[in-house]
Amino acid sequence: MSYGQLEADVRQQIEWLEVQGVQPGAPVILRGDYSPLAVSMLLALIERCCIVIPLTPEAFDSLRDFQSEVSPAWIVDVSGDAPKIERLQPNNIPELYKIVMERRVPGLVLFTSGSSGKPKAVVHDFSKLLEKFHVVRPAMITLNFLLFDHWGGLNTLLHCLSNLCLIVVPERRTPEHVCELIAAYGIELLPTTPSFLNMLLISRAYSGHDLSSLKLITYGAEPMPETTLRNLRKVFPGIELRQTYGMIELGVLRAKSRSPDSLWLKLGGAGYNVRVVDNILQIRADAAMLGYINAESPFTDDGFLITGDLVETDGEWIRILGRQSDIINVGGQKVYPAEVETVILDCPEVADAVVYGEPNVILGEIVCVNVILREGSDEALARRSIRQLCGVRLQAYMVPVKIKFVTEIAQSHRLKRVRSKL
Repeated sequence: MSYGQLEADVRQQIEWLEVQGVQPGAPVILRGDYSPLAVSMLLALIERCCIVIPLTPEAFDSLRDFQSEVSPAWIVDVSGDAPKIERLQPNNIPELYKIVMERRVPGLVLFTSGSSGKPKAVVHDFSKLLEKFHVVRPAMITLNFLLFDHWGGLNTLLHCLSNLCLIVVPERRTPEHVCELIAAYGIELLPTTPSFLNMLLISRAYSGHDLSSLKLITYGAEPMPETTLRNLRKVFPGIELRQTYGMIELGVLRAKSRSPDSLWLKLGGAGYNVRVVDNILQIRADAAMLGYINAESPFTDDGFLITGDLVETDGEWIRILGRQSDIINVGGQKVYPAEVETVILDCPEVADAVVYGEPNVILGEIVCVNVILREGSDEALARRSIRQLCGVRLQAYMVPVKIKFVTEIAQSHRLKRVRSKL
């Protein structure tokens, strides 16, 4: 699809919404995934100043029990060749919607992953998030890897549209298919997650494709193990690896790494203020959400959002240690899963690993790990290697008590590893 055709389609969708009776300020679930129809309808809803609630078909089904909380007036289904519409009767109008309506701007509602409990419905003044796209950035051929109903995916999409980039959308988010697309379309920018990048390394799918066009890989959404970053630098020495930081509640911040192989970074940029209180990152943003529909406010009295991300600091540099909810409490001692994973991934027998806590009557929790072995590795030898290396590089309370060998590691639909607390 050309940009000229997209502009014509957006005008057509605006007229269609008017005929259907979808008024400005109406909360609309947009059910679909990346497609010319979905993108044109998204832009039409923004132009019409509706409150957009994007949901992929998978998320639409999994969040069915929570949809009434966001009080949709319409469902527009763009998962097929033509749009379908259903009118609903919402029970009430959330107070946060009234703010958006009074401002006469588009709104955006996104659900958090719910990994630490019930999914929270985040309400934005969409116009605040859109302001950053007025600044012209370099145009790159981009694989829009991240999801349509997550800010990471929408941020990539809107960046590309505002800079007239060629956008390529994957049918499947597997290492083999992604490498096929990079080679076929000369992809220059791949925004993704550390979990996917580790899958790419394990699969070695890159070895069968020409990835010479790739200039930049951005990664975020979860901590990057140092071992994975080192291995990526070895496999892709000519590609820039750039850490990003963003949250559904805040948008995506400008980030600068201390060096190409470092996980230390500076966060900020226009419209953002950053501070660390009790090792928890707090951020104040002009484009911050208005609030949650179904949860208490996470803002401090002076407007900083308490992110829940544990960090360590070195002057103005910070390093993300992980989510506060992922911390394993072993007899009062805190264990950061990513720190243990980095050590285990240095074992030559280990292809991938995920660390999590398990309840224990005496200690409260113990450290456990699920491990994928490299092909041909022996479980008994790997178990000894893991315990030996962890014993040398970690405190005793951080060494995994349980080691389980698995064939795959669970990931969320947003391609982040799931740290199941059994």
